[in-house]
Amino acid sequence: MAGATAVFGTGGAGPSMKPTMTTVSRVMNDACGDAHARCRVVTHATPGAAFDSQTGKMTALGAAIWKFVRPHTIRGTLLGTTAIVSKILMTNPEMISLALVPRALLGLVALLMGNGYIVGINQIYDVDIDKVNKPFLPVASGELSVAAAWAFCAFTAIGGAAIVATNFGTLITQLYCFGLFLGTIYSVPPLRLKQYALPAFMIIACVRGFLLNFGVYHATRAAIGLPFVWSPAITFITIFVTMFATVIAITKDLPDIEGDLKYDIQTFSTRLGVKAVSFIGSGLLLANYVFAIGLSVANPTWFNQPLMIGVHALYALFLIVKTKKLENAKFSRDAIQQYYRDIWALFYSEYLLLPWI
Repeated sequence: MAGATAVFGTGGAGPSMKPTMTTVSRVMNDACGDAHARCRVVTHATPGAAFDSQTGKMTALGAAIWKFVRPHTIRGTLLGTTAIVSKILMTNPEMISLALVPRALLGLVALLMGNGYIVGINQIYDVDIDKVNKPFLPVASGELSVAAAWAFCAFTAIGGAAIVATNFGTLITQLYCFGLFLGTIYSVPPLRLKQYALPAFMIIACVRGFLLNFGVYHATRAAIGLPFVWSPAITFITIFVTMFATVIAITKDLPDIEGDLKYDIQTFSTRLGVKAVSFIGSGLLLANYVFAIGLSVANPTWFNQPLMIGVHALYALFLIVKTKKLENAKFSRDAIQQYYRDIWALFYSEYLLLPWI
């Protein structure tokens, strides 16, 4: 109002307060000039804002897909593959060639795509349970639509199988497709074997234990022109990781007991209780470490004995401490989740050890 009073002179008398055409014209020009300036700002800002919006959407999509593929399982696949390939090449250094790198990378991509399909299809069919147990997962939280999740799973399954079929021969292709099949019947009705404790852990142990280790070992030896021969280290890691995958299979449901009970999913945790399953898992892992130490003692020429015995003893001690910590925490949800993370840390550590034993 002060501006209007100053321009149109409604507050007093005298010739100096009367509006003139010059004054009105100047005010109108200033207003139009301001409007044009704002238009120019908006016009120039619009492409940048649109770009930022698109970039933000792509970043959000990438973050959702990263959560969708469950990074802790990807780390296990990456470490396992790298450790087995490294062990073979360290044993046969004369076979190392840069020409092998493209094929090795293709194999790794195929494994990661298979991993992505298996954990992805599980989330699609577990969306209601995950809203209770794991509301942070992208399909359960709405970050990733079901349609987008299906598209990703179809792409990874078909793409991974195509890579393997065109690069790694009939046997490895059959094993790869068998792994996809097991991942499918684990999650997808009408079989949906994850709702039955025994078949569920057998599938996980087979895929994460035998198929991954044997498949990578066989494919790597074939790629460098060596016939398939079991070695003590690979035989050990295949047996050890198959048992370890069994432990992962029975303990993975510890944090999920609430949703599993609600949707009548039979797991060892729902049937036996959190405390019993935790102790069973730790007991099996301790037996695994005793097996590793005993195997090295009985066959001193097969392994780097000081490393094999010493490190597995330390792993066993770490497990005992973490299990006791879980018990002291009264098996709270946070403590259970940390215990499960600790088990995965031990899993990764075993593969870090493999090339050197």
